[in-house]
Amino acid sequence: MVGACLSILFVAGCGSEQSADYTPQVTQEDRQIGEEQHPQLLAEFGGEYAGRQTLYVREVGNKIASAAGLNGQCTFTLVNSDVVNAFAVPGCYIYVTRGLLAIVGSEAELASVLAHEVGHIVGAHAQRQQSRSLWSMLGVIAVSLAGSEQLTRLAGQAAQFFSLRYSRTQEYEADTLGIRYLQTASYDPYAAADMLAALGRQERFMSETQSHDEARAIPEWARSHPLTDRRVARAREIAMDTGLTDDALPENEPAYFRQVDGLLYGDDPEQGFVIGRRFIHPVMRIAFTAPEGFTLTNSPQRIAIDGPDGVRGEFGGGPIPPGGLEDYAPQLAFRLLGPQANLGQGDQVSVNGLRTLIYTTRHRSDEGEAVLSLAVYDGGSGEAYHFITIAPPSDASSQLVGALFKSFRRVSAEEASALKPRQIRVITTQSRLNTDRLSKDMASEYPGELFLMLNGLKAHQLLGRGAMVKLVTESK
Repeated sequence: MVGACLSILFVAGCGSEQSADYTPQVTQEDRQIGEEQHPQLLAEFGGEYAGRQTLYVREVGNKIASAAGLNGQCTFTLVNSDVVNAFAVPGCYIYVTRGLLAIVGSEAELASVLAHEVGHIVGAHAQRQQSRSLWSMLGVIAVSLAGSEQLTRLAGQAAQFFSLRYSRTQEYEADTLGIRYLQTASYDPYAAADMLAALGRQERFMSETQSHDEARAIPEWARSHPLTDRRVARAREIAMDTGLTDDALPENEPAYFRQVDGLLYGDDPEQGFVIGRRFIHPVMRIAFTAPEGFTLTNSPQRIAIDGPDGVRGEFGGGPIPPGGLEDYAPQLAFRLLGPQANLGQGDQVSVNGLRTLIYTTRHRSDEGEAVLSLAVYDGGSGEAYHFITIAPPSDASSQLVGALFKSFRRVSAEEASALKPRQIRVITTQSRLNTDRLSKDMASEYPGELFLMLNGLKAHQLLGRGAMVKLVTESK
């Protein structure tokens, strides 16, 4: 085992080999952690996807859990998010996004992702990283800031598992265990290397087509599970060490293609559309644009905002209380900060024709100082919308927050109606076709590049009759 030290599995520590009769167990304490985190994570990251693919992910995941000796102890969830990611929470709660499901090429590749996450569970990696990652999103600003659990969540408490950064040793451990579980579950162990290669293609696609916006250039999975050429090569070496040849065990491509057909691709219109640094909601008919370098993450309840210079925040909304817009912000601050909330007098301004109140307060703790800013807009029809941001006290951060606040606007019916959801459509070629011809049917600003990335093909490649490929089309 290259670079692996499964000391968390054995009292003997580093260098020990897993005994043949070792059976991993999910403790009651970890199960309780998972049960508590599960609804919060679903609310934060898109909810459970409602399509039939949810059951498919669960079925594949249960095969992997059985192979790992955790039969009936794991919960697998397909998350309604287009972000490319998979993550695990103590208690063996495993999550994979529909964005990641769209880029895999076979059932075995999907199984390799789930097996890797189960490997993190067996290795107890989340517990070992938790104390280090909890406030990494805000640097020196610590959990003690204002003593607020809500403010802690805003800064990333719930997101710690979604964006957990593992060490190289932990990734290698999860890779090694995952490939073992793949083989035990009768999947091609070489699929793990294929999956890492697919994620590499996604990373290159994002970098090449969105290089003007570096915050969106790297998929979230690559950030939390860093990809390297060595890691891909190592996964293939481990597969070769099984003594099996490539494709000796099935990858189940047809089953995967049948299941992914009809999968929602990109944003869910009920959650609004994130297009680069822009957010547009066709139902609410609102929009805003984040400054350069920001990342927006969509969810049913809010838009998470991740910016440079330590700026973090969210966008949300709700009904205007009987006391009007002047009561909306204090009530929001009370929920955020508790009894110590004191916003003071807000500045009343007009932003793109909308009545707006802006509040700025400073909060200090032993670990540092932060600026909390609120912008509340009267959206009409009794609805208010708001930004909440927290950032270090600097002119650069203040300018970024100000630009964000000024970007909020209403959108016309015409602009809203132009936004249409997209889906994966699987076709089987009826004749020999060139990839260039097939890509012309893609609903994308980059049809050729997206087609090649999703299908793992090359430009000008000729496909024979009977080939199954994924297209992205507008939903009817």
